[in-house]
Amino acid sequence: MAGIRVGILGVGRIGRLHTDHLATQIPGANVTAISDLDLDAAREVADRLRVPRVLGDPMALCSSPEIDAVAICTSTNTHADFIEAAAAAGKHIFCEKPIDLDLSRIDRALAATDAAGVKLQVGFNRRFDPGFAHVQSEVAAGSIGQPHLVRITSRDPHPPPPEYVKVSGGIFLDMTIHDFDMARFLVGSEPVRVLAAGGVRIDPAIGAAGDVDTAVVLIEHVDGTLTTIDNSRKAIYGYDQRIEVFGADGMLWAENKTAHNTGRGDATGMHRPQPQHFFMDRYTESFVAEMKAFVEAILSDTPAPVTGHDGRVPVVMGMAAKRSLAENRWVSVSEIG
Repeated sequence: MAGIRVGILGVGRIGRLHTDHLATQIPGANVTAISDLDLDAAREVADRLRVPRVLGDPMALCSSPEIDAVAICTSTNTHADFIEAAAAAGKHIFCEKPIDLDLSRIDRALAATDAAGVKLQVGFNRRFDPGFAHVQSEVAAGSIGQPHLVRITSRDPHPPPPEYVKVSGGIFLDMTIHDFDMARFLVGSEPVRVLAAGGVRIDPAIGAAGDVDTAVVLIEHVDGTLTTIDNSRKAIYGYDQRIEVFGADGMLWAENKTAHNTGRGDATGMHRPQPQHFFMDRYTESFVAEMKAFVEAILSDTPAPVTGHDGRVPVVMGMAAKRSLAENRWVSVSEIG
């Protein structure tokens, strides 16, 4: 295959990002169609990037003979249906996380891709961050021996609106889900059980919406490694994203990205730049890299680097964390499924 023709479902914030990258930075990819219920938004993106087709019907895009793959960037409640439709039409699929908030719908979607023999890659972009990927490769190579402890810090610069919280699945399935994936990625061992604690420390409206805005999660892995994750919906100094893996023979870590790596010392203290503001800035390289990996997997007919199984397990972990918080106990992932 000389190149792949990609159709984009949804041109909201993340959809525009992926469309820009596929159209301008991904060798072997050609964006040939866009679909969004907001036709004006779709046409604006299509005109800017010279995409030839705009469709109001997403199912028509899924079945179009003029595309080879779809990138699903719509709301979570639509993901599973679009996966099934695209698989039935023989299209390879990139889908933003989570696949769904219901395990039975996830399982039907995964069964559909398996039956069709198409590739499915789930959008856990942090695996492709250069710093995080380097730490994972060093851990896998045994450079620090057997991992004992993993620490993941993930804090947003500002909380989402309560209206979003109500439909997002909550902090564990919206925000921490990336950290659950990172725990599996870094350790290379599946989770056994989860313990979660949380509270409303930032915005009472988030509590009124049935969620927490501050949380700590402890994960026990099959190999005995313990991972701790701390989340906050509001870090006033920026988008705080750090990891650390401590092992028998040493430690690896990855720090925040900043606008530059200079500092200043004076009578008031030591000063350095704040972390970058939000995920669009912090993870730009990873978003490009994950889409390159998707296209390369299709062109070379190799497995997608983040599979449907990789998309399912963090949802199970998120559900376990929600149950743990509600019932104040350890919850085995096997309880969830």
